[in-house]
Amino acid sequence: MRILLSGTRGSLAASGPDTVGYGGDTASIHVTAGDRHIVLDAGSGIRRLGGVVADQSRVDILLTHLHMDHIQGLGFFAPMFDPAIDVHIWGPGSAGFSLEQLLGRYLSPPLFPVHIRELSSVELHDTNPGSFSLGPVTVTTDYVCHPGATFGYRLDFDGKSMAYLPDHEPALGVEHFPSEPDWTSGYGLMVDTDVLIHDAQYTDDEYAERQGWGHSTFDQALDIAELCRVGTLVTFHHDPSHDDKMLDVIAANMKSHPLPFDLIPGRAGTVIDV
Repeated sequence: MRILLSGTRGSLAASGPDTVGYGGDTASIHVTAGDRHIVLDAGSGIRRLGGVVADQSRVDILLTHLHMDHIQGLGFFAPMFDPAIDVHIWGPGSAGFSLEQLLGRYLSPPLFPVHIRELSSVELHDTNPGSFSLGPVTVTTDYVCHPGATFGYRLDFDGKSMAYLPDHEPALGVEHFPSEPDWTSGYGLMVDTDVLIHDAQYTDDEYAERQGWGHSTFDQALDIAELCRVGTLVTFHHDPSHDDKMLDVIAANMKSHPLPFDLIPGRAGTVIDV
């Protein structure tokens, strides 16, 4: 399994000279497993992935949720408009509306010039908690703590595993975090994975003013990775106000403590072989 980080930013794209190191595009990741090409989320980072999969016959896009920073790149993903490539989009419906109905609110005028229903090679799938197969890859999904219907994903392939929880607030309402595993949001997706890509948007001071906004602190990401016995933690969903210098300082501080797992600060362009 090979993981390519394309978009690592959260909430809002923040491209510029101060964010070029970690990247300014919002969430999107490309996973190659055997002959399968899976894209996790469709933030602005998905645009450049169009070239990566241009010669493939099928691409699967797994959406965690439908906040704009996770879907705003869909209309700029070239395979969506290529009849030679079958694009399958998986994700949650909400409040009685299907995934197609919800995405259609964005991918339609006046917000976008093309209706998603006009794209003949695109197929949408309403996804529910549980497991399904994409060829040799087992995909497991469940709801996690974040405003609105939000999934985390776990991918298992050839004895290796990864989990992706880019928007996640497992500490919400917990007096002492981390708590017992059975009471921890997303635990079943993350436990014993080789790689965990996890929300690390806030500092402790920022979180004190933003509880309930759906995100984790750097320290909470460390705690959840230790609780779940992961092999490698990748910090993700960087706040748009956090520039490269700040993220470098935070990463150095995190690595200064003894950790029972490897730590990789999420940078656009990073490739991880599992």
